[in-house]
Amino acid sequence: MKFIVSSSSLLKHLQQISGVINANTVLPILEDFLFDIQDKKLSITATDLETVMRVQMDIESKVSGKVCIPAKILLDSLKNIADQPLTISIDKNYGIEITSDNGKYKLMGENPDNFPKEPTADDATGFTMSSGALVTAINKTIFAVSNDDLRPAMTGVFFELTPESVQFVATDAHRLVRYKRTDAKATKADSFIVPKKPLNLVKNALPDNDDEIKISYNKNHLFVSHGDVQMICRLIDARFPDYKVVIPADNPYHLVVNKNDFQNALRRINVFSNKSTNQVALHINGSELQMTAQDVDFSNEGNERMSCQYNGEDLQIAFNAKFLIEMLNAADTNDVRLELSTPTKAGLVKPTEQAEGEDLLMLVMPLMLNN
Repeated sequence: MKFIVSSSSLLKHLQQISGVINANTVLPILEDFLFDIQDKKLSITATDLETVMRVQMDIESKVSGKVCIPAKILLDSLKNIADQPLTISIDKNYGIEITSDNGKYKLMGENPDNFPKEPTADDATGFTMSSGALVTAINKTIFAVSNDDLRPAMTGVFFELTPESVQFVATDAHRLVRYKRTDAKATKADSFIVPKKPLNLVKNALPDNDDEIKISYNKNHLFVSHGDVQMICRLIDARFPDYKVVIPADNPYHLVVNKNDFQNALRRINVFSNKSTNQVALHINGSELQMTAQDVDFSNEGNERMSCQYNGEDLQIAFNAKFLIEMLNAADTNDVRLELSTPTKAGLVKPTEQAEGEDLLMLVMPLMLNN
């Protein structure tokens, strides 16, 4: 079996899916890419048993066939080869020879029959949305996903589908993000939880544009396909917490601040906060917002003032600065609105303007004030 392929194009396609491969795998075959040639098309697959990613590309070849090629040595060699056509030939014992303009490289492949079979889309229900909408939804929610394996339901993003909209929710019990798109619709009401790793991979592989992508799912798996890229991942088998009960219905005090000024002030102040809590206290008084952070153990303290628009009673409330900084990244407006009530109730963070068809709501739990 022999084929000719552009070195830079092959590297680009491999890099799109190489993130699936774990550094320490249970089975040696999981360290390989599966190359499958049919009708002058090369299909390359990578899997970690939970997630499968596949890309397709055009090549020059007269034959069909399959082989497993070790991922690390292939990627490392391609990174150092200038853009040129490569001739790759495979013998019957899966010995691989790569020939470039001025070099010849040999490595040992493996039997493709040992590569894990990918799940099939039986009884799958599908819907479409734009690629950019999915990328945006992942970017706006994934930072709030929990890393606590003891609460598996929170280690992914909750997809909530209705015939009117698609909603994405993520929480780690300290903060929550709900992002809704009314320009994407499902055929029926349904919900499932998608793990963090495949979402990060698919976000990096998809273009941020209006291309239509097909998303389908069944009881156990999610299938995403766009052009030459396909991703299949196992869904999290757990029940997502009832997030609606924690969103306060009425937060009467509204604080509007410039997003960048607020975010930069939080970054400066957080340097002086306690490293385990990142606590920053907000003292809101008329049109002035004062921020204070201190680390009593090291006698560190930081204070800053900034102007704001506020309607409500004077308030003192403390939050985790790191959480606020990450949440402000998700808001795409110049100003943000914080909706507050008492020092012990969750605060809501919202962009002051929302694009048509989008609705972003972020919630953050307050910290106990150090008096």
